[in-house]
Amino acid sequence: MKKLCFTLFIVSLCLVTKSQGNNYIQNYHKFEGLALTPPMGWNSWNKFACNVDEKLIREIADAMISSGMKDAGYTYINIDDCWHGDRDSKGFIHPDPKRFPSGMKALADYIHSKSLKIGIYSDAGSQTCGGRPGSRGFEFQDAMTYAGWGIDYLKYDWCNTEGLKAEGAYKTITAALRKAGRPIVLSICEWGNDIPWIWGQSVGHLWRTTGDIYNCFDCIIDHGTWKAWGVMQILDKQEGLRKYAGPGHWNDPDMLEIGNGGFAPGENRAHFTMWSMLAAPLIAGNDLRTMSKEIKEVLTNKEVIAVNQDALGIQGFKWMVKDSVETWCKPLKNDEWAICFLNRSTRPKAIKFDWKKQEVTDTIFLKQLNAAANVYNLKDLWTGKNAGNTQKELDTILPPHDVLMFRLSK
Repeated sequence: MKKLCFTLFIVSLCLVTKSQGNNYIQNYHKFEGLALTPPMGWNSWNKFACNVDEKLIREIADAMISSGMKDAGYTYINIDDCWHGDRDSKGFIHPDPKRFPSGMKALADYIHSKSLKIGIYSDAGSQTCGGRPGSRGFEFQDAMTYAGWGIDYLKYDWCNTEGLKAEGAYKTITAALRKAGRPIVLSICEWGNDIPWIWGQSVGHLWRTTGDIYNCFDCIIDHGTWKAWGVMQILDKQEGLRKYAGPGHWNDPDMLEIGNGGFAPGENRAHFTMWSMLAAPLIAGNDLRTMSKEIKEVLTNKEVIAVNQDALGIQGFKWMVKDSVETWCKPLKNDEWAICFLNRSTRPKAIKFDWKKQEVTDTIFLKQLNAAANVYNLKDLWTGKNAGNTQKELDTILPPHDVLMFRLSK
């Protein structure tokens, strides 16, 4: 009898232990059904850095609507670093009471009332890049807080992460977000150091592929311990990454610098065009309240945005380079294509392109553009005009640091 009781006790103990263990299994998989096309929105960092407060964010939300940005597809109002106040005695984070006196929930409610979504920022380390409280050790509390505020998007940075491994740290915040229960887009801002495109597809919805962008078309800024990259430098760093991108998981070459000065009109078009060809997130970083008509026309070009937001979610690729002119191709739904000519030279370049002699094959996604077998109509996406069809050779001059962009349909 004693032997039987002891056996039953051991079996019961094993069952209880197993049951308790199952309670602690974490879900390291992101929320599905989010960011099925590249996220579009606005972020405070490029223009305002740490100078953020609730008045600015409300005004930006208003301007997103009045400028036509919302109608063009922009959705997220993302507050970057420096919104943080202190943690309370239980470890819960609070916004800076001077900058956000109404609280983050009230701000989220305001943005939601405009049929927009709100994003926020934190860091996997002990401190953010701006020296505010990071989420290390507080991941589950922070996720609960963000869910309670009504946050829709989290940019999660990688400063002050001594001893951490990126994949594990980002899985922790993903598990925390899942536990909190509110579907939130997770932007992995790890700068591409730990090849997040390999492991990030199940963990986050987008991942940075490079270090920070700089407001320059073609340059590198060396800060000693790190570098900031111009638009063309970041473009080059996307080589070989397209196979990892698709609906719900995007390569992120960083935010747009359009409207922050320093770019010629053609460079603004080229920046926006190439990010659209890359199926990159379109996160504006300028002051929407004061942007010029010309900048607004670039950021709200619905024809170019449609290429970025195409339902296939295929990232474009560089197909040919000739005399400083790159030819980029992007398969679209309904057997259509986007074709872009990018002049990287500081001089005008002549383009002669016989469509019927150029057979384009996407060997990764098995798409083919054969203008010898099919006639495609051409639409110039920056002039908005029909440009004939592929039976006629393209013969034109492309200005320096500018683009020609066509949509081809049978």
